[in-house]
Amino acid sequence: MNFFRKIHLWLSVPFGIIITLICFSGAMLVFEPEITRCVRSDVYYVKSTEGEPLPIGELMETVKASLPDSVSITGVTVFSDKDRTYQVNLSKPRRASMFIDQYSGLITGKYERIGFFSTMFKLHRWLLDSANPHGDGLKIGKMLVGISTLVFVIALITGVVIWWPRARKSLRHSLSISFKNGWRGLWKGLHVAGGMYALVFVLAMSLTGLTWSFNWYRSAFYAVCGVEHTPRNLGNVSNEKTARETRTDGEGRGERRGGRRGGNGERYGEGRSHHSEFARWQQVYDELSSRNPGSTQITIGAQTASVTLGATGNGRASDKYEFNRRSGEITPVAKYADALPADKLRGWIYAVHTGSWGGLLTRILWALGALLGASLPLTGYYIWIKHLGKKKQHGHAAAVK
Repeated sequence: MNFFRKIHLWLSVPFGIIITLICFSGAMLVFEPEITRCVRSDVYYVKSTEGEPLPIGELMETVKASLPDSVSITGVTVFSDKDRTYQVNLSKPRRASMFIDQYSGLITGKYERIGFFSTMFKLHRWLLDSANPHGDGLKIGKMLVGISTLVFVIALITGVVIWWPRARKSLRHSLSISFKNGWRGLWKGLHVAGGMYALVFVLAMSLTGLTWSFNWYRSAFYAVCGVEHTPRNLGNVSNEKTARETRTDGEGRGERRGGRRGGNGERYGEGRSHHSEFARWQQVYDELSSRNPGSTQITIGAQTASVTLGATGNGRASDKYEFNRRSGEITPVAKYADALPADKLRGWIYAVHTGSWGGLLTRILWALGALLGASLPLTGYYIWIKHLGKKKQHGHAAAVK
C-alpha cells in the first residue's frame, strides 16, 4: 500500500497544476456552442420566421456576391431548428463560414470563436504552445498534455487502491464531505470523496483524450475495442473536393458578382437558375429532408451532401450522398450503417470525451466531473503541505525532547 501512496504522490506533485489546467479548460468548453450562440444570437438566429425560407440557390448567390474571388462556397448547413440561420461553409481560411437569414436573405455575420473559448481550447490541447499544432515536429505543449493525462489516469487508479481498504469499513463516511473537522477535513473530503464521485467521468475523458496525444495509445485503444485503426474515411465527401469542384465548375462563371439578380434583371431561381452551380441544392435538400425527418442538420455541397442522424449517441454519425448537379438525382455513397468500424469508433470517442453522447444531462455531468477533476490536484497539494508541516512539527518536538 505504501508503494501505491508513493506513486500517487510523486507523480501527482510535478504534474498537478497541468492536470488542473487541462480539466478546468475542458469543463469550460463543454457548453461553448450554446454560450456562443447566446452571446452572438444576432448571428446565429433569425429575427423572424414569418413566411417561407428563400431558395437555397438564391441565398448562396447573395453570399457569393459578398466574397472575394479567392474564396468559394463549399456548402451550406441547414439546421432542424427553424430559428437557426443557415451556415454557409467557405473554402478558406480553415473552418471559415458565414451565416445568412433564410427568410430575409440578409447576411448576419461570420463564424468567430470567442476569445475566451479560443484560449481555453489552446490550453486544453496544447497548453498555449505557440507552435503550429498541425505542423510537423515535436510539440512540447501537446506532449505535456498527453503525459499529464497519462499521469492523471495512474493517479486516479492508485487513488482508488489507497481508498478502498478504508472504504470497506465505512463506505458512507468515505464518501462524505463536511466541515466537521474544519478546513482540513473539507479539503480532504473534497479530495477523497470528490475523487470518487468524479472517477468515472474523468477516467472516461482521460482515456478517450489520450487517443489524440499518442499514436501508440490510439492503436492500442482501437485494438482493445476490437477495431483496426485506419485513416479517417470521408466517404468521398470532403470540403477540399467540394471547393475544387466549385472553383473548376465551368457553369456559373461570370455570375460572381451578379448579386441576387442576374445581368438581365432576372432573379436567381427563375430564368437563369439552370446556369447556377447552386441550382439543385434546394431540390436535394428537400428530398433528403423528407427522407430523414429526425435529422438535426443537413449539409449540401457541390455534388455532395451529408445528413447528421441525431444529437445524442455518436453526434458525428451521418449518411453521405452524391448528386447530379444537372438533374439533382441523389445516390447514397456512405451510409453510416455501412461505415468502417474505425470511423464509427472515432465518432464515439469524441462523443464520450465531450459527454455529448447522452444529451444535456451527460454534458452537465461531464462539466461537473471535469471541475471536480480540476480540484483534485489543488486539494491534494493542500493535504500534502499540511502533512509536511505536521511532520516537521513532530520532528521539531522530538528534537526538543
